[in-house]
Amino acid sequence: MSPLTALRRRDASGISGRLWPVVAVLALATVASTLLAVSVGAVSVAPGQVWGIVADRLVPGSVSVAWTPAQAQIVWEFRLPRALLALLVGAGLALVGAVLQALVRNPLADPFLLGVSSGASLGAVLVFVFGTSVLGGLSLSAAAFLGALLALVLVYLLAQRSGRITPSRLLLAGVALAYLFQAAYSYVLQQAQSGRAAQQVLFWLLGSLGGARWEMLPIPAAVLLAGAAYLLFQYRPLNALSSGEESAISLGINVTALRVRLFVLTSLLVGVLVATSGAIAFVGLIVPHAARMIVGADHRRVLPVSALLGAVFLQLVDVAARTVAAPQELALSVVTAIFGVPFFLWLLRRRG
Repeated sequence: MSPLTALRRRDASGISGRLWPVVAVLALATVASTLLAVSVGAVSVAPGQVWGIVADRLVPGSVSVAWTPAQAQIVWEFRLPRALLALLVGAGLALVGAVLQALVRNPLADPFLLGVSSGASLGAVLVFVFGTSVLGGLSLSAAAFLGALLALVLVYLLAQRSGRITPSRLLLAGVALAYLFQAAYSYVLQQAQSGRAAQQVLFWLLGSLGGARWEMLPIPAAVLLAGAAYLLFQYRPLNALSSGEESAISLGINVTALRVRLFVLTSLLVGVLVATSGAIAFVGLIVPHAARMIVGADHRRVLPVSALLGAVFLQLVDVAARTVAAPQELALSVVTAIFGVPFFLWLLRRRG
């Protein structure tokens, strides 16, 4: 039996056994977490009222009014866009983390730890402070994408030794470049004329969904849907690459071309997400490992489960960020670090 045939048989075995029940449960959890995120806040709105407000907005006059105009405005204009943006960002970061861990064969790979989010943040800060003209008219998302791509290319080049990626060099290169990009955008913010604006950008850089509005959702939604669809068709190469570069080459996979394509795609995802929410740490590290604990290592299962888990996780994190220290709001990376740092240390120790 050829390696390719064996891989296809392994992929085909039991795919519906555990995947669809898990997806169904996570889909229900996504709906429940969205409802919780929209209901909880300084002004509480009952779940029944939330459903009624959304139904009335979608089909005017379909339900009798049992809420105040202020409640309707809070739910529709502020909380629902924020909850949906958390869903998109959480799903996207989890997908990127799962793909990067397979591409570089390192369980510690994460867009934040590898400096990709910091590179995207630098591009976004340049546009924030100096306007689009500083980068030749590039939009915020395009500047963040170029910054993320630059960071990922540099990490990839620095991590190689004799043509191969060394896991320890990868992690060290990522951390070093993350500090470099952070120092660069900190300097840019220091030169900004408005100290208040610089403080707002610094808070945003630690992760914030407070500025979510309906008009911000179409671009990340379209990029995430297209990217996720493409990644699902790449599950076999990702499975092969996870087993080793030699195994992937023996199956006829052009590893270099695969990495280039997926590096560009993951950079695009990170750039668009960072442009809307800032750099949120550890989502791409924690969630893919949780998905593998539930459904195994096959990326046909890992990718959709990671996306759903990431959506639920970030929505719950955002609820905690809004309510734990109310009326003050915490940056999202502060909350994710509470879970991410212990997990990272445990994973580092477990991997020797």
